[in-house]
Amino acid sequence: MSNANDHIQTGNGSENFYCHRPSLMLYTNGVKDMAEACQAYWLIDLIISHQCKKAVNLERFQVWELKREKADKFFVKATDGNNNPVASQKIPFSDFPYDLATIWLVDGCLMLPTEY
Repeated sequence: MSNANDHIQTGNGSENFYCHRPSLMLYTNGVKDMAEACQAYWLIDLIISHQCKKAVNLERFQVWELKREKADKFFVKATDGNNNPVASQKIPFSDFPYDLATIWLVDGCLMLPTEY
């Protein structure tokens, strides 16, 4: 299973932070690199769209996992980091090039796990 996180080169932390408008959510170099390399800014949008739900937004630490179910169908799930479900969504079609990707949302900032 190919993991996008294994192919995005990041160090600890991020030198730059980017602001996703109009939500004003921040994201790191690693998330930006993944979104550009995989043409997946939609994944950032998806995560942000779920923050409109109070129960999701109250979780200060969220683990978002995109996983291929078959061919071009994916499933996104979010947990609180302790495998307690926070949100989920089926993606009926995507050309995302990898089978798996993980993004963390920590105190309003999207980052790759290696950037924490």
